[in-house]
Amino acid sequence: QVRLVESGGGSVQAGGSLRLSCVGSGFVYSPNCMGWARVAPGKEREELAVIYSQGDDVYYARSIEGRFTISRGSAENTVYLQMNNLKPEDSAMYYCAALCGGAGVPGAEFGYWGRGTQVTVSS
Repeated sequence: QVRLVESGGGSVQAGGSLRLSCVGSGFVYSPNCMGWARVAPGKEREELAVIYSQGDDVYYARSIEGRFTISRGSAENTVYLQMNNLKPEDSAMYYCAALCGGAGVPGAEFGYWGRGTQVTVSS
């Protein structure tokens, strides 16, 4: 059974930073990608970033480009999201995801999802 477990969420003031972590387990084969998405209150899910296993290609949503960085950990099936210069509009539940049916963001078509970690940014 595939599991994705996120950690690192919390409450910060605007301009602050957080680093989200995700550890995946239960994969028969390592997923072709891992990434992050978020759901803010009253809004649709937004794919934020994806990193592919082949070639380390990365893609970012325009809303977070230049402020967030996705990276892969040294341990298998581990991915991070470094979030800098956080804004109140970044407040959301952040989800780790894996196994892409598509390419880029939006459009990654993740097949597996974690349960999420809450990020709250105060002004």
